[in-house]
Amino acid sequence: MPSILQVALDTPLYRLFDYRLPAQLGPVQPGSLVEVPFGRTLQIGVALERQHDSAIVAGKLRDVIRVLDDRPALSPDILRLAQFCADYYHYPLGAILLATLPPRLRNATPFAADTPWLVVTEAGQAAEPPTRARAQRALLDALRAAPLARATLREQKQGRHAAALVAAGWAEWLRLPPVVDHAPPTQAAPAATAEQQAALDRLLPALGQFGVHLIHGVTGSGKTELYLRLIDAVLAAGRQALVLIPEIALTPQLEQHFRRRFPGRRIAALHSGLSETARAENWLAAPTGDILLGTRLSVFTPLPRLGLIVVDEEHDASFKQQDGLRYSARDVAIARGKQSNVPVVLGSATPSLETYAQAVNGRYQLVELKQRAISQAQLPDIELVDLKHIPVDNGLTRPALQALTDTLARGEQSLVFLNRRGYAPALYCPSCAWVSPCPRCSARLVLHRTSHRLKCHHCGFETRIPPECPSCGNPDLKALGQGTQRLEETLAAFLPAARIRRIDRDTMRPRAWAELGEAVHSGEIDILVGTQMLAKGHDFPNMTLALILDTDGALYSPDFRATERLFAQLMQVAGRAGRADKPGRVLIQTAFPDHPLFRYLQRHDYAGYAHTLLAERKQLDLPPFTRQVLLRAEATTMDAALAFLQHAAARAPDTAGVSVFGATPAPMARVANLERAQLLIQSAQRLALQAFVRDWRPQLDSIKPRIARWSLDVDPLVF
Repeated sequence: MPSILQVALDTPLYRLFDYRLPAQLGPVQPGSLVEVPFGRTLQIGVALERQHDSAIVAGKLRDVIRVLDDRPALSPDILRLAQFCADYYHYPLGAILLATLPPRLRNATPFAADTPWLVVTEAGQAAEPPTRARAQRALLDALRAAPLARATLREQKQGRHAAALVAAGWAEWLRLPPVVDHAPPTQAAPAATAEQQAALDRLLPALGQFGVHLIHGVTGSGKTELYLRLIDAVLAAGRQALVLIPEIALTPQLEQHFRRRFPGRRIAALHSGLSETARAENWLAAPTGDILLGTRLSVFTPLPRLGLIVVDEEHDASFKQQDGLRYSARDVAIARGKQSNVPVVLGSATPSLETYAQAVNGRYQLVELKQRAISQAQLPDIELVDLKHIPVDNGLTRPALQALTDTLARGEQSLVFLNRRGYAPALYCPSCAWVSPCPRCSARLVLHRTSHRLKCHHCGFETRIPPECPSCGNPDLKALGQGTQRLEETLAAFLPAARIRRIDRDTMRPRAWAELGEAVHSGEIDILVGTQMLAKGHDFPNMTLALILDTDGALYSPDFRATERLFAQLMQVAGRAGRADKPGRVLIQTAFPDHPLFRYLQRHDYAGYAHTLLAERKQLDLPPFTRQVLLRAEATTMDAALAFLQHAAARAPDTAGVSVFGATPAPMARVANLERAQLLIQSAQRLALQAFVRDWRPQLDSIKPRIARWSLDVDPLVF
């Protein structure tokens, strides 16, 4: 009798599919990728269980076409982790399993990883390229730390520099990956501070078992050094380390840092900035590697010898996926640590309130670093510039300009933070008050003057700048507000001698960070102007001034997490100043200098502000004291979206301790021509809320007619 194979497919259906397994295909390991017919198409699925019978009539069963044996089966721990996500986030298992794979591996095209490696030669070890050949020098330094794959060089756009090194005899191509030789580190470990040593004394004995440890350290306290020492201990025991970071932009510089500390170790990086081929190759290399460094999806990568999980900047909202499977990589990392019985280390200068509350109540171990790692480095002084009493010229006050001028005169560097890219938030007509609307969203089109376009940062719509007002014909249109492009232009006019570099999504690509870091460290940049891309993870010793502009919007936002995010953002930006032996200074322009947030910020008192917010949250029955699920609906009309949610509320099970609130339009009510509404469900008990959603979800599928597209968001961060 033929075997029946249950296959998980990437469909919106919450079920597995039975297929007949032909005898000639032989045994199929659970987790193997298989090609099967589905409707009129062929699909790639994940083989799960074998059984001897099926509820499907034998004549209707279809055969598995083939097993994709050119790629490994998903490991049992990844299958368990995906099942946890399917249960907790109420999402189809097949869609989760296929999403964990790099795109290149989830199609039927044969894949063969055969990437040559660029290795430094003996002559290259002693070579000194010309000073002007900065890119070649940087590449040669990286090769001295560890060989680089061709795919990595391709992503870094280093092909011609690699060719130059090979032509000079300083590097050569090898067909096979180099043998791990555990060479001495090319970057010596700094001496541990007393605080760091005390932290290690607590963390190192905990490496052999599951536990969640929060390293709450002020900016510049050396959290990364703790990660490196813990990883060193894990590697010495023959285990692997998974390091999750929130931003693609942080990956190249951190990878280079790791390669210098762990030469000869196999380090793989995974993030969406890589090409599909490079992602597939790194994913395939990870199980036999030592360290995996990546963004949120890396939490699902197979690592059979996993010994440690690190989540850096654990508070960052980038760890929460905002579409499809709306998972939190931090929470999934904790679930994976528990399943694999390995410790999970969370690190942040400004932990999320959910994490901090767990540490305060003892569920997580709290490790604090209250001093900066460099003894001469002190936390910067934070000053407030009161916009109610000091005039603003093009977004800048006189004290701000004077501070920039003084810093420039001392030969030191400044950071100017404005979390709004583009030239201006909108184009404005002073005659009729027309303000450039997005035709597809309830948002404004942002003016990008260098590209002569108006762009929507929500749906991607863009159009040319109109020569006159579309409403009244007035040709004298004005830029309304300020973005990083306009700020860069303003600073260049005020400080013509300053060398200014703008850092935002319009100017930077992931592999450009290495060049930027070298330019800043070598003193070729005086002022960095940028968005939140500059707020964390960067260590510039000569940067002594941080100027922060236009942050007041969050102080009166309807989002209950807005002030928590603002405090974290301001503290992270402030932490870029004064990280070495020169004192740092922070200026914040605000119209609300008396707000309690700023008092705690000036004292660098995260704990004090966190306890204030936790008291407010407890009084208002908000997370982390309650659990939430958001049912989102999208439709061509708001009436249809709200009607669907009202039908959903009517079918909600009557569960004790679970509250179902009324349907409301979303704060951003229209995006990409779809009207959006939402329904909030809340409970103080996670198990009760999970049981409620488990009973309710099948009811949502049965609502007819299907007038809206819906999704569930468990533990939502964005409303």
